[in-house]
Amino acid sequence: MASILIAEDEARIASFVEKGLTAAGFTTRVATTGPEALDLALTDEFDLLVLDIGLPGMDGFDVLAQLRGSGSTMPVIILTARAGGADTVAGLEGGADDYMAKPFRFDELLARVRLRMASGNGSGGRALAELAHNGLRLDVRTRRASVDGREVELSGREFALAEELVRHAGQVLSREQLLSRVWGYDFDPGSNVVDVYIRYLRGKLGAARIETVRGMGYRLV
Repeated sequence: MASILIAEDEARIASFVEKGLTAAGFTTRVATTGPEALDLALTDEFDLLVLDIGLPGMDGFDVLAQLRGSGSTMPVIILTARAGGADTVAGLEGGADDYMAKPFRFDELLARVRLRMASGNGSGGRALAELAHNGLRLDVRTRRASVDGREVELSGREFALAEELVRHAGQVLSREQLLSRVWGYDFDPGSNVVDVYIRYLRGKLGAARIETVRGMGYRLV
């Protein structure tokens, strides 16, 4: 099982990322300061680092510089509040493999994590990048979907919802779980957006594929 180090000092975001990655099958550990993140990253116990730039004690740039200076090639995804600006450029030039702008959706972070993990796993990458269940196939790299060999066009959010259902096929997922994992850490618990997108998916994938479990949530059958 792949292990991911999350270097993030904001408790709400760290908890959101940790819960989502754990639910996706990864083992995780959270570091809340730069020195702690660097010490843990240098143990070689982790397969990927999610690194916030604004860490106390030592910022993410210094953590990244020292990590790369040690010879580590561990994939690093940086988190920055200023997408497209100096933080992003400096991070990528400093050796980061990817970046995410805050605020972000968990499904996008998960896709980037899986892509970075797959790129370093040789033939194992295909297993991470392609999902299939009962005639439904999803390619998480190209974000393409097909049903019984027929390609189906899904929006980004529809694809993320379908991916969550396929990864947990046969399990009941509550609206709250789907909101958190697909719509991000700023989701509105009272929103009916999950029901709306389930209806969209049923129209595109087939109504019988997604079962409503009354009072509990939804399940891919």
